[in-house]
Amino acid sequence: MKILLTGANGFIGRYLLARLVAAGHDVVPAVRRPKETDALLSAPASIRVDFNRDVSVADWLPRLRGIDAVINCAGVLQGSRGQSIAAIHSDAPIALFKACAESNVGRVIQISAISTGAGTAYAATKDRADAFLAASSLNWIVLRPSLVYAAGAYGGTALFRALAALPFAIPLIGKGDQLLQPIHVDDLAETVLHLLDNARINQVVIDPVGPDRLTLREILIDLRRWLGLRSAPTITVPMPLVRAAALAGDLFGGTINTTALKQLEFGNAGSAEKFFAATGLQPRGWQTMLLAEPAQVQDRQHARLYFLRPALRLSIAVTWLGSAAAGLIHRAAIADSVPILGHALPPFAIWAVCLLDAAIGIAVLARWRTSALALIQLAVVSMYSVLLTLSEPSLWTEPFGPLLKNIPFLVAVLVLAALERER
Repeated sequence: MKILLTGANGFIGRYLLARLVAAGHDVVPAVRRPKETDALLSAPASIRVDFNRDVSVADWLPRLRGIDAVINCAGVLQGSRGQSIAAIHSDAPIALFKACAESNVGRVIQISAISTGAGTAYAATKDRADAFLAASSLNWIVLRPSLVYAAGAYGGTALFRALAALPFAIPLIGKGDQLLQPIHVDDLAETVLHLLDNARINQVVIDPVGPDRLTLREILIDLRRWLGLRSAPTITVPMPLVRAAALAGDLFGGTINTTALKQLEFGNAGSAEKFFAATGLQPRGWQTMLLAEPAQVQDRQHARLYFLRPALRLSIAVTWLGSAAAGLIHRAAIADSVPILGHALPPFAIWAVCLLDAAIGIAVLARWRTSALALIQLAVVSMYSVLLTLSEPSLWTEPFGPLLKNIPFLVAVLVLAALERER
C-alpha cells in the first residue's frame, strides 16, 4: 500500500514511519524538513509540505497521485511565531481531506486527541478537522489517543519524567489527581497498521487507551522508580502557582504552558473495553511497558536537564541584557578606563555594543534561530575577548578573572544550542 504520512518527523510520526516501512508499505513522508525523514529511509521518498501554507485543495492534489491511504498526524500543542494552530490542525487537514475525496483515496486515518473538548485552541482546531472528516463520504477513521508514551518521548511525557526526577520531592500539579490512560506508542502504531488492513472498520471514532486508568500522582511515582531514583515524597503545588508558571511558559517558552495545563485538567481517560470492542486489540499495561523498557543513563540525564534548559536560557539572556544595561549606565567610565588598542571608546561605539548585547539577549529569550544565534554569540564574545586581551591583557589575571569567565560562558552557549533542539 502506498501511504502519504504527514507529520512523519514528529514523535508519533517517526514510530509510524518505522512500523509502516517494516510492514512492507511504500511510505511517502510529507514533512517540512524532508532531509530528516529521508535520513531514516533506504531511499529518498519524502516530500516537502507546510501545513501553515498548504490550505487549498490544489496544494494537495498533485501529492496524492497513486496514493492508497493517508495518515495525518501533523500537529502542534500551541501556536507560536510562524506556526498557525488553525492552519495546522484545521485548514490544511480539511484541504487534504477534500483532495482525498477528489483523488478517490481508499483510506484516511486522522490522529487526533482524546481531550478535544478541553476548550483550548488545540482542542477546538483538532475537533474541527475531525468533524469535517466524520461528515465526509471517505473511508475514514479518527483516532483519539490518551497520553502516548515511550522511553524517549518528548512533550508531556518528558515533563512528567522531569517532575519525577527532581531532587528531594515530586511536585504535583494541584493535587495530582488528573486522570490519564497512557498507551505506548508501539501499541498505537499497531492500531494504525491493524486498521489499514481491516476495511470493515470504517467511519468510526476510536479512543486508543491503555488498560490502566492512573492519576498523575501515580504516574510520577512510577516514573521516579523507573528512572532508578530514590523514592521521594510528593508535594502539592497550588493551582494559582501552576497557572502563573504556565503563563510564563506561554511568554518565554517554558516547560509548561496554558494549553498543556488545560488539556491535562480536562482529563485524558477513556474506555479500554470500547477500544478492544472496536479493534480487537489489547494494549499492554503501564507497568508492563515500563518493565519492558528499562531506563538508561540518557533517560536520567534528559530528565535532570529538562528544567535546567530554560534556566540556562534565562541566565544567558540576563547576562547579555545586564551587560547592555551596565554599559549604558557606566558608559562614561568605560570610555576612559577600557581603551581599545590605546584609543578611548567613542560614545557611538559604546552605544552600538550595548544595543548589540541587548539584541542578543532578546533573541535568546525569543529562541530565535538557535544555531545561528549560538554562532553569533561565539563570534561576539570571542571578538570582545581578543580586543580586550590586546588592550588590557591583565584582565586575564586580575582578581575574579574578568576575561576567564568568558570561557564557561562560551561553553554554556554551546550547551544551550545543543539542548534547544528537541527533535
